Amino acid sequence: MGRVLECEPLYSWSGIDPVWSSHSNPCTWNGELTERQKLASNRISVAVSNQEKELLVWAVCGAGKTEMLYEAINSALKEGKRVCLATPRADVVRELLPRFRQAFSTIHIQGLYGGSKDNDGTAQLILTTTHQLLRYQAAFDVMIIDEVDAFPFHADPSLPYATNRAQKDKSTTIYLTATPRKHHRKQISRKRLPHIFVPVRFHGNPLPVPSMKMCLTLHKGLANYYPPTSFFTWLKTRKVSNRQVLVFVPTINLASKMKLTIERDLLNLGTITRSDELVTVHASDADREKKVSQFRNKEITVLITTTILERGVTFPSVDVAVIDAGHEVFDEAALVQISGRAGRSIEDPSGEVIFFHSGKTNAMVQAIESIKSMNKRGGFH
Repeated sequence: MGRVLECEPLYSWSGIDPVWSSHSNPCTWNGELTERQKLASNRISVAVSNQEKELLVWAVCGAGKTEMLYEAINSALKEGKRVCLATPRADVVRELLPRFRQAFSTIHIQGLYGGSKDNDGTAQLILTTTHQLLRYQAAFDVMIIDEVDAFPFHADPSLPYATNRAQKDKSTTIYLTATPRKHHRKQISRKRLPHIFVPVRFHGNPLPVPSMKMCLTLHKGLANYYPPTSFFTWLKTRKVSNRQVLVFVPTINLASKMKLTIERDLLNLGTITRSDELVTVHASDADREKKVSQFRNKEITVLITTTILERGVTFPSVDVAVIDAGHEVFDEAALVQISGRAGRSIEDPSGEVIFFHSGKTNAMVQAIESIKSMNKRGGFH
């Protein structure tokens, strides 16, 4: 929206409500859903068709939540409804936009986020960051909130307010999450929030369970922007050496400077063969969209990142390392989501996840227990 001052007037539409087109068969996706996905897809479709107030879709990382939405969106567009999928992060909008344009190739779809080129926001199907919802009032029949537990949505009361205001009086809200917060779990347990649970990834394999590596000199090394020796030992002894490596660190400063301190070591190990195969990305990086795309296309071997890539992005074959996993920015939800970056493709359904730490935290222990619990509920022991 750009800068808005308190002294500037804001306007809302008070004319005739627009009439949206009814499409005969808008969904052009020809993939197949698993049985678990079909159950969730059908439940979402029922909620939208019956104008149920809300439904939470609790699905593990890599369950294929996006594909589960297609039939409900297809039905809504057939009925001339307007649909919005909102997510807390711009990276997720950029990730989903080409997938939706391929799945609904005959529909005009817009993606809204800070700096987006296509920004008038008048399409029938819109993908947007939750901040952009401040632009709307009583505009959408179906509101899908992706990653409802993610920062900043759960921490900024203005964003749920904007979401509610952007919906029509009679509308359906679909919440998507792999890691529901306590208040949603409490609502579910008290049967105040309808939900559907999907405990299995789309390829039918379990979630990778992280391992923990104690590093007594971790913080001494990090003071010089250098990871623990066990990190390099792990790189040297990985089970699948040709997987890309996603390294999570807690701060932008550490992400920016670690590249310079470890480049020579990675070249000597053979993990990378050229210095440009090691790249850093963070929230204030102007080239982050380009770098994420290069990593997805396997032009980059090792990507050092902050929590901006903890969720909503898919890479086909990666091992994941979390440096200083005991840091306060890595709460249980973040660690579960980070672990979910590994093993997301049929071709490589497993992946190593390792937490390098100087002392276990409740968040680390609970994240591992949560992943084990999801695997157990999915039939893996």
